[in-house]
Amino acid sequence: MSHLRIGVNALYLIPGGVGGTEIYLRNLLRALAEIDTTNEYLLFTNRETGIGLAPGAPNFRTIPQAVAASFRPARILWEQTVLPAAIARQNVDVLLNPGFTAPLVCGCPQVTVFHDLQHKRHPEYFRWFDLPFWEFLLFWSAHLSHSLIADSDATRADLMEFYRLARKKIRVVPLGVDPRFFEIARARRPEPFLLSVSTLHPHKNLDRLLRTFTRFRQARPEFRLIIAGLRGFEAANLERVQQELGLSDAVEFTGWIPREDLYALYSRAFAFLYPSTFEGFGLPVLEALAAGVPAACSDIEPLASTAGDAALRFDPLDDRALLDAMMQLVSDERLRAALSVRGPERAALFSWKTTARLTLDALLEAVGSGLLP
Repeated sequence: MSHLRIGVNALYLIPGGVGGTEIYLRNLLRALAEIDTTNEYLLFTNRETGIGLAPGAPNFRTIPQAVAASFRPARILWEQTVLPAAIARQNVDVLLNPGFTAPLVCGCPQVTVFHDLQHKRHPEYFRWFDLPFWEFLLFWSAHLSHSLIADSDATRADLMEFYRLARKKIRVVPLGVDPRFFEIARARRPEPFLLSVSTLHPHKNLDRLLRTFTRFRQARPEFRLIIAGLRGFEAANLERVQQELGLSDAVEFTGWIPREDLYALYSRAFAFLYPSTFEGFGLPVLEALAAGVPAACSDIEPLASTAGDAALRFDPLDDRALLDAMMQLVSDERLRAALSVRGPERAALFSWKTTARLTLDALLEAVGSGLLP
C-alpha cells in the first residue's frame, strides 16, 4: 500500500521551555506511532530538541536543523526560509505544524495546530516586541494552511471570530491523557498539600491563589501549596508576593520538573486547584481528574466542558469562591470520595490515540488521500 511522507515542524520545541505544548507534541507522536505503521514521519528538530522526541518506531525519523530555537528571531527566520527547502528535499507530502506557526511559503499542504488565541484575547500579557510577530505569523499561518486544528470548541470560536475563518476549515481535536495517571489513581497516598500545575504566567491567576491561600491557612495551617510549572513572565512577581505574605515555608515553586516527579506530586496531593482566567484546553485539570485527585477549577470554557461534574468549579475572579472551593476540597470527605471516583471516569473519555487519529485524518484529508493505516 502506498504511504505518505508526513513532516512535523518541531522547530519550536525547547525541552522544558515551552510548557504544555511540549507535553502535547510528545504524547501525540507516541500515539501516532501506535496507530500508524504505514505512513512515514519526518521530524524537523532544532539544536535543543535532543534525541528523545521521535518514538522508537521504524517509520519515524528525525531531520535535525542547525538552528537554536532559544533565539526566537533565528528560529522564525529558519522556519520561513530554510525549512521549506528541507521539506522539498525530503519530498514531504503534508506538513503538520503543532506549535501555532507555519512556513508562509511551502511546497505541500499544511495543517497547523492552534492551542489558543491568547494574543488576541489578552494582548496585555505579551511583551510589546513579541506581539507584532505573534500577530503577523499566526494570522498568515491560519489563512495559508489547508486546515487548522483547535484543542477545543472555545479556540475554534476564537479562530472564527478573530480571523474570520470558515467553520469547516477548523477541526476540534481534544487532547488526551497519559494512561499513567489512571495508575496513580489506584495507589494514591495523600499528604497535606494543595497542588497547582501551571506555567507562571499572568492569566494563570496565581497571584490570587497565593493571597487566597494565606486566608485558607488561617483555618488549615497544616497545609502547604506546591505550584509546579515552567517559570513564566509572572515568576518574579509571584516570588515577591510569596515573600510579602510570609509564605516562604508554605509555598513551593518547583519550576519545570521531569514527568516522574510530576507523577509523584499527583500521587501525594491532597487536592488540586486550577484558577486560570483563560485556557485553550487545560491539560493539567484532565491529568488531575485521571489521577483521582479531588479537583477544583475555574468555571470558564473549555475547563467547564472538560471537567463536567468531576471537579468543583468556581468564579476565578471571586476570592471567596476560590476560598470556599479550597475548604470544601479538604473538609468534605463525602465530596472528596465522589470526586475521586468521578475524575478517572470523566478523564477516560479523553485519549491520545483519539487525538492522534483525528490529527491523522486531518493530514490525510489535506492531501486528498483516502488512505488509512
